Order: sequence, then C-alpha cells, then structure tokens
Amino acid sequence: MINSTENNQLPTSTANELKPSWGAVYSMAMGVSGLVVAELLPVSLLTPIASSFHITEGMAGQTVSATAIVGIFSSLFSALITRRIDRRIVVLVFSSLLALSNIIVAIAPNYLLLLTGRLLLGIALGGFWAMAAAIAMRLVPPANIPKAFSIIFGAVSVATAIAAPLGSYLGGHIGWRGTFMFASAIGLIAFIWQFICMPKVLPTGTIRLRTFVEVIKRPGIFLGIISVLLIFAGHFSFFTYLRPFLENKVGLGVSGISAILLAFGVAGFFGTTLIAGFLKNHLYFILGFAPLLMAILGIVLIAMGSGVVTAGIGIALWGVFFGTAPVAWSTWMSTSVPDEAESAGALLVAGMQLAVTLGALIGGLLFDRTGVYGSFSGAVVMMFAAAILVFASSPYAKRKKDLKPL
Repeated sequence: MINSTENNQLPTSTANELKPSWGAVYSMAMGVSGLVVAELLPVSLLTPIASSFHITEGMAGQTVSATAIVGIFSSLFSALITRRIDRRIVVLVFSSLLALSNIIVAIAPNYLLLLTGRLLLGIALGGFWAMAAAIAMRLVPPANIPKAFSIIFGAVSVATAIAAPLGSYLGGHIGWRGTFMFASAIGLIAFIWQFICMPKVLPTGTIRLRTFVEVIKRPGIFLGIISVLLIFAGHFSFFTYLRPFLENKVGLGVSGISAILLAFGVAGFFGTTLIAGFLKNHLYFILGFAPLLMAILGIVLIAMGSGVVTAGIGIALWGVFFGTAPVAWSTWMSTSVPDEAESAGALLVAGMQLAVTLGALIGGLLFDRTGVYGSFSGAVVMMFAAAILVFASSPYAKRKKDLKPL
C-alpha cells in the first residue's frame, strides 16, 4: 500500500516528469513479450502436450482457454483491486507470476496442475494488459508517449511473430517442458529489469465498476466489442489448431511446421507495422475487410490447403490481415472513448481474452468432433459475421446515425 513511509530512494513517476524512464518502458516491453510468448506456446506444442497427458489435442487446446478465462476477469478487476498500490509493485507481481506459472507448467505431473499454471498466467496477462497503456503514459513526458507505445506494441508484434515457431523449434530439441522452462526465464529477466529500472508509479483517479457500464452504453461501443469477439474468436479457432492441420493434412514435420509458423508470425508483424499509415483515413475499411479476407482464406485452405505452397501462402496472408486487428481496434477504441481510455482499454482486453477462450473452446469442440476442418469452418463463419457487422454499422451504412461511432 502507498503511505508516507515509502522508500524515497525510488523515483516517483508523475505526469509532469520531464525525464522519460526508457529503461522502465523497455522492461515493460520485455514483460509483455514474455506474456505473449507464454500465452501462445501451447499452440505449437499441442501434440506433445496431449501425448504426455494422454488427452486429446482439443483438451490440450483448452490450456489456451484457461489462460484467457482468468485474463478476462483479471483485466477487469486488477486495477480495481490494486487501486491503492504502487504500480511498480503490481508490475513486479505480474512478472513473478509469469515466471512461476511457466515453471508450474514445465513440472506439471498431471493435467490439473498444468491448467493451474495456465490460470496463474491469465492473472498476469489480463492485469498487465489492462494497465500497460496507463502506466506507460506516466513513465514518459506527453511528447514521448507515441514512442513508448511503439516500443511496447512493437514488442508484442515481435513476440507474436516468434512465439509459435520458437515453441515448435525448442519443443523439437528440448521438449515441451524445457520450452516452458525457457519461457520462465523470460519472466525472471523481466522481473530483474523492472526491479532495477521501474520508478514508483502512484495510482491515480477513481476506478469504479460502473464506469465499464457507462462506456459500454456509449453509441457503437457494444457493437464494436462484439466485432472484436468474433474476429479474435475466429482467429483462435483457426490458429490454435494450425499444428494438427500442418501435421495431418499437409504432412509436414517439425522443421516445416516451424518455418510456416515463422512465416505466419513475420507476416503478422508486417501487417501490424505497415497498417499504421492507413488507419487515419481508412480505419473502417480495414476493420471490415480484414475479417472478410480471412474468411475467404479459410475457405481456400479448407478446399485446397493440403499442398505445402498453398498452405504456406494462405497462412502467411492470414497473418498479415490478422496483424492489422489489434492496432486497428485499439485505435478505434482510443478515438471513440478518449476520456475513459483505461476503462475502455480494460474492456477491449477483456473482450479479446473472452474471444481467445471462445475461439479455442469452439475450435476444440469442433476439432474433436469433425477434425481440423471443423475448427477452420467455425473460424470462417465468425469472420464473415464480424465483417458483416462492421460494414452494417460503419459510418458508411444507412443506419450510421444509430450506431455511431463504429
């Protein structure tokens, strides 16, 4: 708790501070990289995890859902529960949970303990994401905020690009347990870096549950969150079961899977990076056409994706179009609710984590009943639904006066 006896040797971060704390910003980027890598590792390790615990790959895919379920509640309630605590301490706790959760997963003797480790990761994932932007804004002067954001979100893009191929590569050489132990080291490094560089970041403002309700009631916000749910759920219904598709339908081994997953990640990074220049004038075009094009790609992969070239190109293009989603939707939310950025950000993160849960769950159920094409078909349906919703409620639709600003 924050009181008058706090250690005055640590610098206190305020909105008017002139010197940016770049070390702290980079340490947060390291932390978020570890969180993203840890969240996505099971995607490339489904087969060996399922084999170790004698479960189906659909059940193994629920390790992604478990993290996301807790992440939903953590994103909404972490700021509320810790509203009187120095954000430096909160960030350090989240990094500790990142390291601990991966250690638990690495040594888990049964499926229950495996899920426990993933639940702990969800606490860190949701809580960190909900506070990341607000904390970063107080580590640097206003003029440096865009640079701070670019560092943190750039780290997200890089981590997303390398998580799946890294997991596949390491899993083939040191096993899936060794891979999660490697991920725990990232959390430990982030903790040490943050301990050294992170200044005090005293909590500010009044955080109330009713603020979330007030934000959702604003014109267009509810529809926007539903669109986010559909897009991210569709993506994870597709992405979570890529490895079984590449193994069983395309016939690739570990090296081939790693190469395609790397291409997917790099393509996503380019999508995230290149889209920034188009958001100002073409935001709604991007919000609608990205899921539409992913739906079409899903159909192509189902119909003719058994060839290595077709699968590789289709998956890479999916990565490009999905790479635009986090940036585009974050831009939409921040411009739609500029006066309640932290609450809006928490809602967006909660929506994304709920979507991860639904996507992995629906994809897993379809996978266990109809195979990998069932998971892909579910993704196609959700992407089409998202595109229709965005186009129907965008400023170009006839009903725009009722659904503004989406």
